[in-house]
Amino acid sequence: MPRRPLLPRLYSLALGLLLAACSTSGRSDPNGAMVLRVGYFPNITHSQALIGLARGDFQTALGPQVQIEPIQFNAGPSVIEAMFAGEIDMSYIGPNPAINGYVQSQGEALRIVAGATSGGAALVVRPEAGITTPPDLSGRRLATPQLGNTQDVALRSYLIAHGFDTVERGGDVEIFPTENSQILNLFRLGQIDGAWVPEPWAARLIVEGGGELFLDERDLWPNGDFVTAHVIVRPSLLRDHPEIVRNWLSAHLVVTEWSLAHPDEAQTLLNQEIGRMTGKELDPAVLSMAWSRLRPTWDPISTSLVASAEAAFAAGFLREQPDLDGIYDLTILNELLEEEGYPQVR
Repeated sequence: MPRRPLLPRLYSLALGLLLAACSTSGRSDPNGAMVLRVGYFPNITHSQALIGLARGDFQTALGPQVQIEPIQFNAGPSVIEAMFAGEIDMSYIGPNPAINGYVQSQGEALRIVAGATSGGAALVVRPEAGITTPPDLSGRRLATPQLGNTQDVALRSYLIAHGFDTVERGGDVEIFPTENSQILNLFRLGQIDGAWVPEPWAARLIVEGGGELFLDERDLWPNGDFVTAHVIVRPSLLRDHPEIVRNWLSAHLVVTEWSLAHPDEAQTLLNQEIGRMTGKELDPAVLSMAWSRLRPTWDPISTSLVASAEAAFAAGFLREQPDLDGIYDLTILNELLEEEGYPQVR
């Protein structure tokens, strides 16, 4: 069953509890070390988190006085709920949940401090459905990972751009926000006609579900670049412990560089971690296909975030035109990039 709409649930949170959550800066373990609670998904779009935690890059950079508590999530809105509740300090996450969290908290809940992934999302359809052009989407049953998540908004925006809309908004396209693993099952059973999902799920729908690539989302963006994941932190962590954010981002850059320079090794380690977290490694063909459609990066690709915010507003997920002024704090990232001789990002 689809979950209740995100916005009413976020609005139902008491502002006082939100502000209280945002004012704290983590907790300590019995040995006195600060516990840094970090959210991430078992997806290759969060590759730096999986690889850096497995290799120990982040723990080495943070030192013994900070203990990492990794927390696994499956979709962005759940991360934002945890951020609102003060249950995590930082996370890898897609753009639209970050936008929602920032807007609904009036800028109190989070800051984007770095990019993580460009690309890595696609619309895959069943061959039997006969969907070969946008007009063929009329009357179809499509799935996304979760209501209001990045791919959910992308699909709704794509439908609007081609003259369609969802059933609840007077159109004839049904969208079923469903967990990625269930999407694959529904796809195989023929109960949905297609799905807009992040990698590696798009590749799994093709390799394991017999699906066809209808749209690589990179084709919709200038130079094929759009943000699929970035790093967010609680403002209190940035304010009270900037050295922790700096050390984390330093390791984030190292892992990104290593992944780009050693793609085969990166994929092997990434697959091992996905297997550990989910109980099953990806088919090598799935991993190779998925990796080919994304690029690890530290650039937040801010122009695509603005476009995603406008799409979320058009799809009805934001009640007002979003004001994202202040959502980024790239000061530490740019300091690190300058030190390493790389161009700064905006």
